[in-house]
Amino acid sequence: MRQDRILAVLGIFVGWAVLIVVRLVWLQTFQHAEWAERAQRQQERTFTVAPRRGILYDRDLHELAMTVVAKSIYAVPSEIENKQQVAVTLARIVHTDPEDRFTTEKQILARLMDARNFAWVARKRSPAIIARVEALKLKGIYFQDEFKRFYPDQQLAAQVLGYVGMDDDGLAGVEEDRDQELHGTPGRMLTAIDARRHVLDSEERDPQPGENIVLSIDANIQYMAEQALERNMERTGAANGTVVVQDPHTGQILALAIRPTFNPNDFRHTDPSLLKDHAVSDVYEPGSTFKLVTYSAALDQGVATPESMVDCLNGKIVVAGRTVHDAPGDHFGVITVTKALEVSSDVGAIQMALRMGKDNFYKYIHAYGFGQRTGIELPGETRGLLKPPARWQPTTIGSIPIGQEVAVTPIQLVTMASTIANGGVYLPPHIVLETTQQTKSDGLHPVAFQPESELPNPLPPGAHRVISEMTSAEMRKMMEGVVLYGTGRTAQLDGYSAAGKTGTAQKIDPRTRTYSKTKYVASFVGFAPVSDPAVTIAVVMDSPTKGSHYGTAASAPAFQDLAQQVLEYLGVPHDQDLKPDLTAKSKQPVEEAPPQEPVEDLESLFAEANHLPADDPLSAAASSSSQQPAASSQRAADSVQRSAISDQRTAVSGQGTAAGAEQRAAATPDSSVTVANQRVAVPSFAGKSLRDVVVEASAAGLGLRVVGSGMAREQVPAAGTMVPAGTEIVVRFAQ
Repeated sequence: MRQDRILAVLGIFVGWAVLIVVRLVWLQTFQHAEWAERAQRQQERTFTVAPRRGILYDRDLHELAMTVVAKSIYAVPSEIENKQQVAVTLARIVHTDPEDRFTTEKQILARLMDARNFAWVARKRSPAIIARVEALKLKGIYFQDEFKRFYPDQQLAAQVLGYVGMDDDGLAGVEEDRDQELHGTPGRMLTAIDARRHVLDSEERDPQPGENIVLSIDANIQYMAEQALERNMERTGAANGTVVVQDPHTGQILALAIRPTFNPNDFRHTDPSLLKDHAVSDVYEPGSTFKLVTYSAALDQGVATPESMVDCLNGKIVVAGRTVHDAPGDHFGVITVTKALEVSSDVGAIQMALRMGKDNFYKYIHAYGFGQRTGIELPGETRGLLKPPARWQPTTIGSIPIGQEVAVTPIQLVTMASTIANGGVYLPPHIVLETTQQTKSDGLHPVAFQPESELPNPLPPGAHRVISEMTSAEMRKMMEGVVLYGTGRTAQLDGYSAAGKTGTAQKIDPRTRTYSKTKYVASFVGFAPVSDPAVTIAVVMDSPTKGSHYGTAASAPAFQDLAQQVLEYLGVPHDQDLKPDLTAKSKQPVEEAPPQEPVEDLESLFAEANHLPADDPLSAAASSSSQQPAASSQRAADSVQRSAISDQRTAVSGQGTAAGAEQRAAATPDSSVTVANQRVAVPSFAGKSLRDVVVEASAAGLGLRVVGSGMAREQVPAAGTMVPAGTEIVVRFAQ
């Protein structure tokens, strides 16, 4: 009996052991992968470490786009007991933008409920907001440093640079086109934690920063172009305008200005129509500027010479039953080819095309780059519209020679004119000079623009001869006649010869699908000086409403305004006598004051930026910190002036920063909000670059307002002053 009980107990133990062994075999053999994965999820956390995005420089290594550090707020939902209350509390602080749906109470709560280990609350917030959330000391709420894109010159070259999204992905401009190079390679951090979420060990793979890109843009010329376009927009009342400045001997784009424009620091609050780069994405019928293609092709084909005669038929020609008239005004009979171009005769241009035939004419159009993408380093480029000869209607030979039934982009137009200017060789336009890991602090050198007289040797890929050097020389002389005696007289320069062509094209009315009687595109394209062109400039004004809608009135004056400034800035020698009314002034150095904001008092700027009442203690601190002798004030005023240039190149004051105009350069839009409970010491910015000041101010939890450019010279309040977190510090920069 006793033996039976022993055997029974033994059997139970054996059975129990067998069950344990079977279970262990099942777990460790058949379900090993599943349980190992569960353990890893519980014990390890993998974080992606974002790389620092590369810098965008202009050719003189002025930072056009840089990366600064900003804090983000995230939650570990499993640690939060009352998610509803936490969502309400956080939304009251972080939801500062009514259009931002990401930070609404509803969205924050949804993320807290859906996730267990990680959920974003708000990303890349200002120091003031971060300080308010930190003061709450909420359980399960943490902070993480992230990189934020910052454009110190705000609107300058906005369509060229583009902008980036919340995850640092390029969404437009060079930022999008070169996103892979700029973005860099993310790193990883693997962290082991215990049941109480204490870090036991971590393993890191450092992120690789993105490459830096040097653009062909000259920030000073870009600023001149934008200001000239701004003035022309006000004068003409156009819907939008585009100006492109190109080096005819390399194809490099020195400036690309578009109005209206936007601030890439705040693109989310911008009308989407303003984000478009009209220089590469918009096409329009070029009108009479396209006659440059027609006449140059005719000269190169040998069917005409500048002195040969063409019958303009008193301003009327019939092509396949369609009657084409010259523009209202004087009409001509038999005149020279040069005269026909000067007066922009449609009949004369059509006669040139008829002499060539459509196939020969088309070859030149295609060789100039029309109907195909140029390959410029900007996204969204269109080919334009150009039908092959097989699809031409009988009347097409009477339309394309005068810039109808063909659509081009401003980039294509300026490149065509540069081809004529440089001796007849098509050079593909480009806007990126160099991609590198170097920065200007560790060996990267500026590539200051100096006008060249020779073409690159060897020619770059895609370059090819379109017309002979003789044809190019003849066309330059004929185009000079347009400016001296023809429709382009308003483009005449002082001390420099200029060549160009006006254009006026009717827009297509989308309702009737016929040419509008009220909407026009006015344009001018030209170069200077004539014998050795330094720059080519295209001006395109869409739908001017004030004054005349013709290119001679709406676009050529903008060319004159800009070309005069650029040539003198570059120190191009005069090839003509100065006009009599300016000769006396030229005998002595002239202090030319460019369009700029007056040098403002730093104390008043500080008070304005932070909304300080007159009796606020910080106002007094600012006043005491900025008391300077009169001589110091005069030096500050002198530092934002630009000398006139005749024989040598000098930099425009306020390089790339709107000629010293005061701007907001806070890394976040709401950085002027202050926190009364937390005060920080103002760092010393003296002698530091803009980038260093931006980074240091951001690290200290302070906003920044920039005046001028160069190195930091003055600041308000003084270094060491205790101010609330988020206060905007005013810093004056000078060369």
